[in-house]
Amino acid sequence: MFFSNGFVYGGHPTETIKVSSVKPLDDMMMIITFSTGESRLFDATILTGEVFRPLRDKSVFSRPIIDHGVVTWNDGEIDCSPEFMYEHSFEYTLVS
Repeated sequence: MFFSNGFVYGGHPTETIKVSSVKPLDDMMMIITFSTGESRLFDATILTGEVFRPLRDKSVFSRPIIDHGVVTWNDGEIDCSPEFMYEHSFEYTLVS
């Protein structure tokens, strides 16, 4: 149990994770570098629902912007939490 911002939480505090960089690839794949220093491969086809439909357009998907550590598209109309992207991505080693 721990206290944060006047609230009591069960479990243990976790470090906030943020996106440091993002590189869109073909087929809705992305290489994402997180604040942990890790680079991971994320398959954005798992983002379903009406709000994510514009990402099927390559011209939209290929232009992500990082806003305060969060990947966004369409002037911030679409976003995805860094925690979700981290949990649903795979280790990726950048080759020099």
